[in-house]
Amino acid sequence: MLGICRGRRKFLAASLTVLCIPAITWLYLFAGSFEDGKPVSLSPLESQPHSPRYAAAGQRERESLEVRVREVEEENRALRRQLSLAQGRAPAHRRGNHNKTYSMEEGTGDSENLRAGIVAGNSSECGQQPVVEKCETIHVAIVCAGYNASRDVVTLVKSVLFHRRNPLHFHLIADSIAEQILATLFQTWMVPAVRVDFYNADELKSEVSWIPNKHYSGIYGLMKLVLTKTLPANLERVIVLDTDITFATDIAELWAVFHKFKGQQVLGLVENQSDWYLGNLWKNHRPWPALGRGYNTGVILLLLDKLRKMKWEQMWRLTAERELMGMLSTSLADQVSGQDIFNAVIKQNPFLVYQLPCFWNVQLSDHTRSEQCYRDVSDLKLQKQLSELDEDDLCYEFRRERFTVHRTHLYFLHYEYEPASDNTDVTLVAQLSMDRLQMLEAICKHWEGPISLALYLSDAEAQQFLRYAQGSEVLMSRHNVAYHIVYKEGQFYPVNLLRNVAMKHVGTPYMFLSDIDFLPMYGLYEYLRKSVIQLDLASTKKAMIVPAFETLRYRLSFPKSKAELLSMLDMGTLFTFRYHVWTKGHAPTNFAKWRTATTPYRVEWEADFEPYVVVRRDCPEYDRRFVGFGWNKVAHIMELDAQEYEFIVLPNAYMIHMPHAPSFDITKFRSNKQYRICLKTLKEEFQQDMSRRYGFAALKYLTAENNS
Repeated sequence: MLGICRGRRKFLAASLTVLCIPAITWLYLFAGSFEDGKPVSLSPLESQPHSPRYAAAGQRERESLEVRVREVEEENRALRRQLSLAQGRAPAHRRGNHNKTYSMEEGTGDSENLRAGIVAGNSSECGQQPVVEKCETIHVAIVCAGYNASRDVVTLVKSVLFHRRNPLHFHLIADSIAEQILATLFQTWMVPAVRVDFYNADELKSEVSWIPNKHYSGIYGLMKLVLTKTLPANLERVIVLDTDITFATDIAELWAVFHKFKGQQVLGLVENQSDWYLGNLWKNHRPWPALGRGYNTGVILLLLDKLRKMKWEQMWRLTAERELMGMLSTSLADQVSGQDIFNAVIKQNPFLVYQLPCFWNVQLSDHTRSEQCYRDVSDLKLQKQLSELDEDDLCYEFRRERFTVHRTHLYFLHYEYEPASDNTDVTLVAQLSMDRLQMLEAICKHWEGPISLALYLSDAEAQQFLRYAQGSEVLMSRHNVAYHIVYKEGQFYPVNLLRNVAMKHVGTPYMFLSDIDFLPMYGLYEYLRKSVIQLDLASTKKAMIVPAFETLRYRLSFPKSKAELLSMLDMGTLFTFRYHVWTKGHAPTNFAKWRTATTPYRVEWEADFEPYVVVRRDCPEYDRRFVGFGWNKVAHIMELDAQEYEFIVLPNAYMIHMPHAPSFDITKFRSNKQYRICLKTLKEEFQQDMSRRYGFAALKYLTAENNS
């Protein structure tokens, strides 16, 4: 459905308004305001009164000039109106089509053409559009199901938000997957003046499941037919959009078209641009009935109140039943789409349609977001929390990060996994940014179980990641890896928030809390599942420790057994993790004992201990006050100890840290004294909080000797 753009004429009008109108105004001021053949002076020096008579004359001249200026302004307004009318009459072949957005679409009605992303028309074209009040809420309905559609709808919503001037109310008919993803996304996006309601698509299936179809949009594509029943009874009008639409202008301009409906017009639709409904694509091609080319239902304006009064539900059902009786013998009997039924109804009742101009499909927009009533709306709870912080505090930015809400897109790629029925399943949990992306394939080769990842990315990086993942055979072959995008906000890396996001969406009873730059030993997944049973993690508070090692070599022959690892330790190919820079972090693991251990053994918590552990899914979250580098895992292990978890070292488990360039945050920690001071302050405050929460048992955290 390829629309035609009117952007060139719009640019021309702007040029005439900006360049020509001031020139005409100037001409009137200097050439059109002569009295007795003398120009009126605008110089304040020349207009100084030297006598009462001269002052009176000067006053008359000024009054005459003011009258003339008002006349010129009125003439300018009339000229602008004429320019707008002239734009509306401009021939189609002179219009530009610069800013097109396309996506391929298959199936009935659109199989032979490119699908253009929607853009709105300009109110100055084709006559004046009625004004939409700046605080009037615009209602948008979208049917969205599954992982891919959820990702598509984000692009649609972002394009609407970019240009919008009004409050928005999204009505999302979604399955359970899409609702989980999008509910979290909108909650963490915190966009002002946006409301989102969800309607259970699975409950609506029975309304349309009797219609046979194999259309690409499936049964969900038919749900637009039941919106009069699904949406609130007091909702009078709504814009219905496909998920693959992109806006390039303010949606209010489309909303304003409702005012153009007359008589019994209740549907606003754009003419379909393919030849599908003309019925001449191949021999014996027999499409559903339609007026001419028919109408495309990617964008629909629905007058819900009038449709209900017309008994729309009964109208479309009777039409569908009648047409299906005659179509059962054709190849299309199992390819019915919502668009087919809409068109069949319109064929019988053409008076229902207000035909939208084709420029609602492609449009060059030159206006930007403006200040409107929603701009000052914000989250009051967040404001209150921030207002309690001291902006003069040298650690203010650290403290503020704890309350920052990051837009979050759960399950960015398709995820499909059923935990094992024996309740021993373990999910590997990690977080990463764009510079660690290369680790994903290696981890997938080492760990066959489910994985939950939180990725800290910008919008552009999210698209790069999408291309990277879709181009990887290893990643695309794995459906048990959940990718959750946390979008960048603020100046610090929110490491513990990322871990919490990944942990929160674990679907197995147990979690292996790892880091993205570690490779687990081959077979660790199955070994951990057996250890879960052996150590009875289901009914005891235990944290199973996976001993951590490291290599300084970028190319490593990964040890396939504990014996091979011990040999590499002796040869200096491997080392215990951070032994040379942060011994305290893993010393309590007792590597000397591990070398000969054949059964699990218990170790005690010590200051600065930060092992990698396997725990139950209900373990405490990470503390969000710790961002960037330093003390983020230490605090979590301390809280596990405060909650009386036992630390059990697994004798036949190991993981190896792979070398990489230093992160930006560790560089800041090393080079910025204030960074280190603030981290020390946050650490002390956390220890005090622990003492208040856990009482006498937590006094050891205050007295523990921490030199970090």
